[in-house]
Amino acid sequence: MESSTIKLGKKEGNILVAPLNWGLGHATRCIPIIIQLQNQGFNPILASDGDSLLMLQKEFPLLDSINLPSYGISYPKNGTFLKLKLLIRLPKVIKTIIKEKQVVSQLIRDKNIIGVISDNRIGVRNKGIPSIYITHQINVLAGIFTFFTSRVHQYYMKKFDECWVPDVAGEFGISGLLSKNESNRKIRKIGLLSRLKKRKIEIKYDLLILLSGIEPQRSQLENKLIEEVKNFNGSALFVRGSINSETSFKDSKKIIYKNFLKSDELEKAIAQSKIVLARSGYSTIMDLAIMSKRAFFIPTKGQNEQEYLAKHLEAISIAPYATEEKFEIQMLENMKYYSGFIHDFNTEFPKTLFNLFHRK
Repeated sequence: MESSTIKLGKKEGNILVAPLNWGLGHATRCIPIIIQLQNQGFNPILASDGDSLLMLQKEFPLLDSINLPSYGISYPKNGTFLKLKLLIRLPKVIKTIIKEKQVVSQLIRDKNIIGVISDNRIGVRNKGIPSIYITHQINVLAGIFTFFTSRVHQYYMKKFDECWVPDVAGEFGISGLLSKNESNRKIRKIGLLSRLKKRKIEIKYDLLILLSGIEPQRSQLENKLIEEVKNFNGSALFVRGSINSETSFKDSKKIIYKNFLKSDELEKAIAQSKIVLARSGYSTIMDLAIMSKRAFFIPTKGQNEQEYLAKHLEAISIAPYATEEKFEIQMLENMKYYSGFIHDFNTEFPKTLFNLFHRK
């Protein structure tokens, strides 16, 4: 599935693709966009920082890649203080956005870039070329600050030529209130974004544990689940979600450990698993929805978006959830009361997806 070699048709120009480095979800959902750009004759140039850039470099080793300024946001050990930490670092984030815009302007000149696709990087845009913004959070949930954070985000969204929401319209949408839009006509829902494809394959694992997210929360959940999975009556594949780790875990008769899986490996692992235990990050949810899997979610503490999504999916009887503190492996038995993701989603892109760039 290494797609960097797919270059079909007439060369249409260079497109900068820049996901936010906040966990790996923003980067993974850009993978199908990058592949589609290549299929339509464009030349994607990758831009991000940290693990997100590293992951895209592994997926597309032949594409040019650029290191962007880091927002430098780390996750507090106690997720309860995340909003306070973000507020304290706001001046630094604003400076980074300004610097990011400057870097992008220079890149446009140096690399002859004709268009920009930014996944939640506010500073990756330019008035001189078509600029597209990807987000599923038109409304940014932040407790008592939700009105303020949502309005600020929507203000910056309007500076882009288009805003793509990775979801479907109607009753089968999975983002709920996060993508509710009442006024911005630039917003379009483009369907679920996943690097994975649904396939039928013989079941090998009773449980797939799929970790993701930023530190130290990823490691905290990992340590808890390492102990919990010992009490699981069945076979399990434990994917740590640590892309640059050299740490190895000893497999047992029941449990196989992997640091990280590339797209084709992950697709196979999910298809081979009866149930999946994961964070309720939106990109993970899209992957599992596309794959029509049964899931149990543990939202990251303090991330209002993940907490909302977990509650939303439980409320519509798709998947149960538990907080990290309260989770016990025996809770997986509750999944029999939930449907799982059973809708068959169309993964084809709208034919007009890249019209902005073609017109340019």
